[in-house]
Amino acid sequence: MAALEARRPGAVVTGGSRGIGAAVAVALAGDGYDVVLSYRSRSHEAAEVVWACESHGVRAFAVCADAGTDEGVAELFRATDSHLDQLRVLVNNAGVLPDAVTVDGIDRARAMSVMATNAVGPLLHARQAVRRMSTAFGGEGGVVVNVSSRAAVRGAAGEFLDYAMSKAALDIMTTGLAQEVASQGIRVVGVRPGLIDTEMNSGQPGRVERLIDTVPLRRVGTAAEVAEAVRWLASPAAAYVTGVTLDVSGGR
Repeated sequence: MAALEARRPGAVVTGGSRGIGAAVAVALAGDGYDVVLSYRSRSHEAAEVVWACESHGVRAFAVCADAGTDEGVAELFRATDSHLDQLRVLVNNAGVLPDAVTVDGIDRARAMSVMATNAVGPLLHARQAVRRMSTAFGGEGGVVVNVSSRAAVRGAAGEFLDYAMSKAALDIMTTGLAQEVASQGIRVVGVRPGLIDTEMNSGQPGRVERLIDTVPLRRVGTAAEVAEAVRWLASPAAAYVTGVTLDVSGGR
């Protein structure tokens, strides 16, 4: 009985070395989750996020794993099995935002790369999480949170249509997977950030300044504000919420 009581809930956050993913990892750590986060190339930043998580008195681990590949998914869940007592939350946050171009500048290689990371990767991560969380597999239930984008609704015309398509696919995954695993103790939800102050947006020169007046609240959002939405959706307070995606977009 003592060993069972000592088990701690765990969370996996993909793309957790910066921006929204980093903020989510720290927020979940603040709620008492041990955290495993993945990153692709930013080992120093990932280490800083691990330290911030550990400051909440939990365990945290960073894993170099490409979220868009089978090998990356396998590596992340090997680490999950090694470090977490019980997986209760998966946050599919890893994503790529390519350079802004019109449709004539999108070739197959670019589109397939975007879809691999932003849509196929989350599906494969969810598959692994379900195998560990589902009551049908001996798990104790859990929550999958998909980080989408308002581009999935707005279309990102003239900027990154392929990115918008990938996030729309992620929204459909939220809807369908929620129905599939609801009876197995798993909720599946999403958030759609709008114009958020992250490196991903700042890497598109002039974009924030050009779009700020289209936001009814007349400001950009913060990664922490998105993380608070994820935190609530993953919590028992949202126990009757599944199959929906929450806009965190200042009304845009």
